[in-house]
Amino acid sequence: MSRVQLALNVSNLESAIEFYSKLFGVGPAKVREGYANFAIAEPPLKLVLIEGDGAPGTMNHLGVEVESTDAVAQATQRLSNKGLETKLEEETTCCFAVQDKVWVNGPDGEPWEVYTVLSDANVMKLIPVAGSDPGSVCCQ
Repeated sequence: MSRVQLALNVSNLESAIEFYSKLFGVGPAKVREGYANFAIAEPPLKLVLIEGDGAPGTMNHLGVEVESTDAVAQATQRLSNKGLETKLEEETTCCFAVQDKVWVNGPDGEPWEVYTVLSDANVMKLIPVAGSDPGSVCCQ
């Protein structure tokens, strides 16, 4: 199953968790210092909350979570064939997970990732976003 990911910058993680738990009727799947994510079945959504990065209430990045590394490779090929600049990252640690992913930027520079989670991680690591401003990162 694939699902869209929306990563939001929040000013207060605790209050954001409380709000989104009520909104979607499900608690977070993972909570770490300054970070939480929700694996929402209906609608299929991976909601990521990142505290203290960027203006509160703004988008951090967008994504599509897929089931496998093969699906990431297929997305990379499809996007490249359509003339989009891609940046592949394999076994990279980001958002407290080890992931394989490919990055592309939308027409206004918004970062999109197509990714699969390989395993859990104990750290959140800075990852530059392909083709965006030098200070732009996934998960700070």
